[in-house]
Parts: sequence; structure tokens; C-alpha cells
Amino acid sequence: MKLEKKSLREAEEWKKAGYELPEYDLDIIQANTKKKPTWIHFGAGNIFRAFMAVAQQKLLNEKISDTGIIVCEGYDSEIIEKVYRKYDNLTIAVSMKQNGSMDKMVVGSVAESLLLKPETSDWLRLKEIFENPALQMATFTITEKGYQIKNASGYLPQIKKDMLAGPEHVKSYMGCLTALCYIRYLTGKLPLALVSMDNFSHNGDRLKKAVLTIAKEWEKNNLTEKGFYNYLQDESKISFPWSMIDKITPRPDFEIKEMLERTGLENMDIYTTSANTYIAPFVNAEETEYLVIEDNFPNGRPKLEEAGILFADRRTVECVEQMKVCTCLNPLHTGLAIFGCLLSYSSISKEMEDPLLRELAIQIGQEGMPVVVNPVILDPKDFLQEVLCVRLPNPYIPDTPQRIATDTSQKMSIRYGETIKAYQKAGRSLKQLHAIPLVIAGWIRYLTGVDDSGNVMKLSPDPRIEELREKISDIADNPEKAARLIMSDVSVFGQDLSRTELFVTVTCYLKEMLAGPQAVRKTLEKYLR
Repeated sequence: MKLEKKSLREAEEWKKAGYELPEYDLDIIQANTKKKPTWIHFGAGNIFRAFMAVAQQKLLNEKISDTGIIVCEGYDSEIIEKVYRKYDNLTIAVSMKQNGSMDKMVVGSVAESLLLKPETSDWLRLKEIFENPALQMATFTITEKGYQIKNASGYLPQIKKDMLAGPEHVKSYMGCLTALCYIRYLTGKLPLALVSMDNFSHNGDRLKKAVLTIAKEWEKNNLTEKGFYNYLQDESKISFPWSMIDKITPRPDFEIKEMLERTGLENMDIYTTSANTYIAPFVNAEETEYLVIEDNFPNGRPKLEEAGILFADRRTVECVEQMKVCTCLNPLHTGLAIFGCLLSYSSISKEMEDPLLRELAIQIGQEGMPVVVNPVILDPKDFLQEVLCVRLPNPYIPDTPQRIATDTSQKMSIRYGETIKAYQKAGRSLKQLHAIPLVIAGWIRYLTGVDDSGNVMKLSPDPRIEELREKISDIADNPEKAARLIMSDVSVFGQDLSRTELFVTVTCYLKEMLAGPQAVRKTLEKYLR
């Protein structure tokens, strides 16, 4: 069997091998999408293929929709070349369950795949799509850095060039998007929702700021018609909904590749692109998934609620995001990542088999519960229970503490700082906290680059790693100084924690973790049992 349209005609062979197939005519769906595109998605990576593309397939199977998704990739052209066009835009979505069973689905909802390159013919097709009144939404999974237009030195060079060149000569991602919006404006001020589905707080506002900043410069420099900037600010025309997404989608796994090949599938190769993206014609992901979107769509939207996606007002979306990121999932993940690296674990699920680390995860969640934001649409206690009992222990999700430990300096403020602030606001003593200060102490200990056995440990990528390591350079002689330098950094924790009750607690834990080989585990044993 080959992952291509003509091979799907041998439906019985696929079904016998355990695959769920599209229950619609791919040619008809592709033709419909060509004529009346309703959904374009930017960011052709694994989360899109495992989540959004599968959701649309459900609508197509139920005859709720008759158009597919157009996907566009702006950073890594090899994704389009190697795992979309090579396989007729089909994907194998593998859903991995905790009991070891797997659902295998051939996803055909991607009707077209394009590159965000103004110098190619794909750009002409993108213009056609944005000129079409049928287009309801453009969605994005391009990671948080995809929305960046400035750094500490000012506007990024490519953004600055686009601002001066205008919409006819754009090169940057956000410049191209703003130019496509201008085409929609010129076509008749057509409405559209621009929906970030990336995993960070207030994602819609970040997208809006990037687009409006570029548009404002163009209008100021007479590179667009007067009125374009106001069009983008008019929510009856253009909206930027917030969203919260939650689905663990690790890199393609070689064991899954071998399993698929044993069913008779050919050419399931895993690639690492020149941009260091891990891709394959299949995606492997956990079964659990949540996507909550602010229901603000000026041109209508697909009935994605029929596929399990939740729609709510902005405040509810924010509450769901805070519940997940500040209490019920992300703090547990980061805590396990830090200690998993120190204790030489290679998978999150294996950590959850360690009674000590499992207890750490439980206590991190429990410490956040008294001040958790309850979004009502999802129950925090049920969500936390699912994380602890189903998601993190799932041995079939090949996720590593080393991957989760990436960019930890960027995460501490949200994942722990918000709970600390909530305790302070509620008048609760920070002395009630034990697991969270253990994580903070563990992170400072992690920055030494030495594991709990005394071996050199490779640190995960982090934009501030060298600066932070410099702060703890004499930690062996003066751990209290190291703790103070780290904990006083407002940009890391959101406040100066060295001035709080936590400082003494964290310093105590840190000194014990630095006592020699196996001191990290001994410290956890002392305070968690």
C-alpha cells in the first residue's frame, strides 16, 4: 500500500489493515475548495495535521462540510515538498492510547498545499484565495516566534524592509500576511477571522499587533490606501480571536514508522529538514485534545463544534488557558522536565512510574488548586486528574524531559509565577508551598549542567542559558548568592522572589541538592514523603 489517492481505491485492503479512510470523494472536495475556499491554515507542522486536519475530516465524513483546508507553509518549504505533495496531501494520523491500542486514520481533508513565497506561482494562488468572498478564516500554528516583529534592538531587519517596501514587495511572514489582508481589503473590504491557534497566552492579540503595526507604517508612508488600517481594526470586518490549544504531538517516532510498515505501508520515511524540523508522512499524537476558541467570526465559520472544538467568549478562553498553563498541565510538565533531566530519564511516562516524581507532579497540581481559575466550560479537577492518570503516564507518547525543558527561562513566570501571585493576592502564606519551591531550586541546580550522578549533562536550548549560568558561576561556594541572583530576576519570575518568603525555602532546598551525588533525589525524598 502507498499513501496516495489512487491507492485508496483499494479500500478493502486499507480497512483490513486497520485504517479509517475518508468517507468522501477527495476529487470533489478538492474541486469545491478550489472554487470556494473557506479555511486556510498557515503552519503545516504536526499539530495541524494531527488536530485541525482531523477535525475537518470529521465534518467532511458527516457531510457537515463540503470543502477542505488549504495549508500554507512559510518557514520550511521541505515540509510541503516531502510530506504533502509527495503523498497527494494525505497524512496518516496515529492516535496513541494509554492501553497501547492505536487508531490509524488516513486524513484527506487538506485539499491544497502552498508555499508562502511571493516569488512563486503559489503567491498568485494565495491572492485568489484572499480575494474570494467564501473565505471565512485563516488559522495559524507557526509557534510564538512566528509573530515576532521586534527584538531588543528594534524592528527585525526583514520587517523593517517590508515596512519600507510596501505590500507589493513583502518577504517576511507577517509582511506577507498583511499584504494578503490588503488584497482582501481592495477586493471589497471583505470580512475574515485571523485565528492564532498557537500555544501561548493572548495569542490573538499578538497576531493583531503584528499585522496592525505593519499596516500602520504602510498607510503612514502612502504605500496603501487610507482606510486599510481602520479596516483591520473593525471587528465587523476583521477579527483576531483568542484560543487555547492542548494536544501533545511529539516528533514522528521510529517505532510508529515500523508499525505502519508492518501493516503493508511503503515509504514511511522520517525526515529532518535543513531547518531542523522532524517530519514524516504520518503524525503520532495523544488521543486527548482540547481547542477552545473565542467565537468571533465576521464571515461565519465551519461547524467545528461538531468535531469537539469548543467555542466561548474571550474571558472563558482566557480562564481555560490560565487553568492549563498555570495549574493543571504546564507546571507539572516543566517540573517533570527539570527533574527528569537531573535524574537521567529519557521519557515523561517513565518518570510517572517513579513514585517520587509522580508525587512531585501531584503536589504541584494540588498547590495550584486553591487559587486555580475555574473556566466552568472545563472542570479543573477533572482536567488535572486526566493529566495525572491518563496523559502524562501514557507510555505510547514518546515525549522527553529534554524536549520539554527547552526555553524554561521563558516559562517560569507563567507556570509558577502566576500561582505565587495568586497566593499573595489571596493573603495565603507562601510557606504553604513545597513542590513549587522544589522546582525552582531544581531549575537552579539544573543550570549547573551536572546531573544527580555527577556527570556532565547537556542543557536544553534556552535563549538566556549563558546569562543564567554566569549568575550561578560560583554556586558551589555561595549557593545563597546564586539563588538570590536568579530569584531576583523579575523578567524570569514576574517579580523579585528573593524578597518573598520563598527565598529561604528555595535556598534551603538548593543547598541540599548541591550536597553531592544523589543529593537531588535525597532532597525530593525528604520533602515529598
